[in-house]
Amino acid sequence: MEAMLVITNLPDRGQAASLARKLVESRLAACVNIMAGCESVYVWEGKTESTAEVPLLIKTLAQHYDKVEAAIRESHPYELPEIVAVSLSSGLPEYLRWIEFQTL
Repeated sequence: MEAMLVITNLPDRGQAASLARKLVESRLAACVNIMAGCESVYVWEGKTESTAEVPLLIKTLAQHYDKVEAAIRESHPYELPEIVAVSLSSGLPEYLRWIEFQTL
């Protein structure tokens, strides 16, 4: 089983906590870290924007990525949410097995 880290941002802590709980309770994620707020700077529709956001680090398996992405899109208020995934090629073996055990 290939472990994966999925990263997204939400506009506030309440929405971030709600999505984190949904992913863990549905067993699509073993753990979701709700990070401290940050400021994102980006260009949207030709204009430089600056927005306060709350990053999430979602630990899951690659086989669940499509369902995790769908859950994020369903809950996310942005027209184009950041959703990026990184394969975890190595890590503490016991922790990687725990991710597998905690997800469906």
